[in-house]
Amino acid sequence: MIQVSTEQQSITTTDDSMCSSPQEQLSLFMEKLSSILTELKDDKRLIMIGNPQIQKAVESLEADFRRAKAMEKSGLASSPAAHDEHIEQVIQSLARGLGLVLFASHDVVEVTRKEEIEALRREMMKMNIVNKPNLIMSSDESEFSLYDRGIVEEDDRITLDIDGIVEEDDRIALDIDDVVVQIKYGDDQLLKCALHGLKSLVLDGMITKEGVHHEDMIPVLFNRLSSSKTDDRLIILRILQALVAQDDEHKEKMAEMGNLSILVKSLGRDLEEQKEAVGLLVSLSDVAAVRRRIGRIQGCIVMLAAIFNGDDQMASHDAANLLNSLSGNTQYALHMAEAGYFKPLVHYLNQGSDMSKILMATALSRMELTDQNRANLGQDGAIEPLVKMFSTGNLEAKQSSLNALHNLSVSKANVQRLMKSGIVATLLQLLFSVTSVLMTLREPASAILAKIAAQSEAGIVLVKQDIAQQMISLLHLTSPVIQCHLLEALNAIAARPNASKVRKKMKENGAVRLLLPFLTESRNAKIRNGALNLIYVLSNDMQGGELMEQLEETHLSTLINVVLSSPTTDDEKAAAVGILSNFPVSDKNVTDKFMKANLLPILVSLLTSSTPTTPHLLAENISAVLIRFTLPSDKKLQHFSAEIGVISILVNLLTCGSIVAKCRAATSLAQLSQNSFALRKSRKSRWFSCAPPHPTDSFCQVHDGHCSTRSTFCLIKSGAVPPLVQILQGNEREADEASLSCLATLLQDDIWENGSNFLVEKSCVQPIIKILEEGISLKAQEKCLWILERIFRVEAYRVEYGECAQVVLIDLAQNGDSLLKPTVARLLAQLELLQSQSSYF
Repeated sequence: MIQVSTEQQSITTTDDSMCSSPQEQLSLFMEKLSSILTELKDDKRLIMIGNPQIQKAVESLEADFRRAKAMEKSGLASSPAAHDEHIEQVIQSLARGLGLVLFASHDVVEVTRKEEIEALRREMMKMNIVNKPNLIMSSDESEFSLYDRGIVEEDDRITLDIDGIVEEDDRIALDIDDVVVQIKYGDDQLLKCALHGLKSLVLDGMITKEGVHHEDMIPVLFNRLSSSKTDDRLIILRILQALVAQDDEHKEKMAEMGNLSILVKSLGRDLEEQKEAVGLLVSLSDVAAVRRRIGRIQGCIVMLAAIFNGDDQMASHDAANLLNSLSGNTQYALHMAEAGYFKPLVHYLNQGSDMSKILMATALSRMELTDQNRANLGQDGAIEPLVKMFSTGNLEAKQSSLNALHNLSVSKANVQRLMKSGIVATLLQLLFSVTSVLMTLREPASAILAKIAAQSEAGIVLVKQDIAQQMISLLHLTSPVIQCHLLEALNAIAARPNASKVRKKMKENGAVRLLLPFLTESRNAKIRNGALNLIYVLSNDMQGGELMEQLEETHLSTLINVVLSSPTTDDEKAAAVGILSNFPVSDKNVTDKFMKANLLPILVSLLTSSTPTTPHLLAENISAVLIRFTLPSDKKLQHFSAEIGVISILVNLLTCGSIVAKCRAATSLAQLSQNSFALRKSRKSRWFSCAPPHPTDSFCQVHDGHCSTRSTFCLIKSGAVPPLVQILQGNEREADEASLSCLATLLQDDIWENGSNFLVEKSCVQPIIKILEEGISLKAQEKCLWILERIFRVEAYRVEYGECAQVVLIDLAQNGDSLLKPTVARLLAQLELLQSQSSYF
C-alpha cells in the first residue's frame, strides 16, 4: 500500500456535510448530483460522440442515483443505527459512479463542470473515510486504503466494465498498488487510465517520497517511457516532472545513465514530447555529474541544437539553457558548434584561455559551414576575437585564427565586418613579409583578400588603395595556391566598372606580359584560367593595335590552342575567345592566322554543341569573333562563313542568346545583308534560260530576285526578321541599334519600297516609334528616324502611322538632341506638319 503524508492520515473537514448525520449528508449530495446528472444526460457533445463507455458510465450513475433517491424517500432514517452504514455505502457508490464518468470521458471530450464533479467526488470519498475510522490505518503503519473491501455487499456491487477500469470484482482500484501494477503490466487502455490516476495522486500531493521509492515508481515509469505510445509518454514525462518539482531526491534516481538515455530519445520525437523532455532534462542538469552524463549520450547535443533552432519558443529557450549548462566542457562546446549552436564557441573565443581560443579557432577553420551558419557566427561576435587573436597572438594563434577567418569570409556580411576590423592593411603587410616564420600565413591571408575583393563594397576599398599592382608583383614570387588567390583577387578588382584607372595602370606597368607565361601552365588549370580571365579583362580596354604590341605570334597561337584543345574548360575557352575577339577586325594578318588554324569551324561547332549550362560569355565572345568573318568588304569570307552554317547560328543567337550575343549577332547579319541585293539572281537575267531553274519559293519580294541563306545571305530567307522585331518589342535596349541597323539593310536605295512593305507587314513600325520615344540611345534614335523617313515615303503608311508618330516627332523637334532635328524636320515635312523651307533643315 502507498505511504501518505501525515496530513492525510487524519482527514478532517470544516464542511457542514461532515458534521451532520449520514441521512442529511445523503440529501445534500443528492441535491448536487441531480443537476450534474441532468446536464450529463443533456450534453449534446456526449450524445454526438456516441461512445459506449461514456454511455455505460452515465447509465450506471443514473441507476445508483435512482436507488439512492428511493432510499431517501423510504424514510429508512427512522432506524439510523441500522442504516447509517448502508447510506454510506450508497454515497460511496455514487462517488465511484462520478469517478467512472470522469475516467470514461478522459481524452474523448471535456465534461461540463468537470472541476465541480471532481470536487464533489472527493468530498463524498472524504465523508466515508471520516465516518469509517476502520479505514484509517494506525499511525505507525502510516497507510490507508481508499475503500474498505468488505463494505459493499455482493448485490450492491457495480457491474460496469469500462476497459479495465472496473476490476473483476466490480470495484475501482484507486490504491497505488493497483496503479503501479497496471502501469507495469497493463495493456494500452489500462496503462492510460492508471497514468491519469497516478498523475492526479501526484499533483494532489497524495504520494510521499517514501511511497515513490517503496513502489519503485521511477524505474517503472522510465521502463514504460521507452515502450509506450506518444500520448502515454507525454503523461509519464509530466508525472516525472511533477515528482522532480516535489522532491530533489527523485532527481538522483532519474539521473541514472539508463534513464537519461531513455529521456534523450524523446528529444527526437514530436514537438510536445520534445518540449516535456527538454524541460525535464533542464531540471535534472543542475548537478555536474548529470551534465557530464547528458553530454556523453550520443545524439543528445545534436537534437538539443535542432530544438533550439526550432519554432517552439519555450522548447528553444529550455534547449538553450541546457546547452549553456553543458558548455562548461570544451568538447561539448565544439559538438554544439558542429550542430549549429555557436554561442559557447564564441564565448570561449572571447573569454577562454589561450589554449581554449586556439582549440576553438582551429575547429572553426575545419568546420563545413552553411552560409547561414557563417552569418550566425558573425552575428554572434566571432569575427572580432579572431581578428584580435591574429593581431596579438603567437604564431599558433595567428595560424588558427586566420584559417577560421578564411572560412567565415565566404559570407558577405562577414566581409563587411572584416573591413570594419581594419584587417586588410595587416593582411597586405603579411603578404609582403619576408620573415620565414610568417610565410605559412600568406596562404590564408591571400585567400581572405580574394574574398574581400569579390564583395562589392569591400572591393571598392581595394580599388581605391591601388593594391592590384602590388599583387601582380607578387605573382612570380609565391606558391601556386597563393597565385590562385591573388589572380582571383586581381580579376575581382579589375572587372569592376569603376576600376578603369586601375586597369590602365596595370597595362602601363606591363601586367599583360607578366601574365602571359601563365597561359602555358599545364599543372594548375586554375592559375591558367585566372591569367586568361585577367588578360581578357585588360584587353577589353585596348584600342587599335595595342593588343598586338603586347602579344607575340607565339602567344596568339597559344590562345588559339586553348580554344581548339578539348581538355580546357568552357570558362577558359570563353576567356581565350574573348581575347581573340579584341584583336582589330580589320587586321587581315590576324584573320589569316585564324583561317590557317581552322578556328571558324571550331567556333561554329562550340555553339552548335552548346547546352543550357554553357557559359553565356562563351557564346557572347564567339559572336564577337564572327563579326570579323562577316565583314561586307570580304565576300569570299562571307561565303565561307555561310557555307559552314554561320547564318543559322546567328539567327539562333537572336532567339536564345543573351542581349550581348543578340547585339553582336545582329551586327554580323547586318554586314551579310548589305551584299544580299548585289548577290541576288534577277528574274530578268540574260542567261536565265541557260541556268538551272530556281525553286519556286526562292524568289524574294524584297530583293526582287532569287535568294537563299547561303548564296545571298538573305535576312528574309534566313528567318531573321521576326526575332529582330522581337528584340525591338522586348524590354532590353542594348541590342536596339544593331537590330535597327540590320533591318535598315532592307531599305537600301534600290529596294526601299519593297523593304517598307515588308517591314510594315511584319509590324515593325510601332516598336520603332516606341524606341524613338524612349530615347535611351541617340544612335538608335537616328536609325529609327532613318527607317521611318523611308517608310513614310509611301502615302498609305503616312496616313496609317503618321498620327501616332507626329506626337513623338514634335516632342523631339522641341526637346530632342540637336543632331536629330534635321531628320525630324524632314519627317514632319513628309507628314505636312512643317514646311520644307523651315529653319530646322
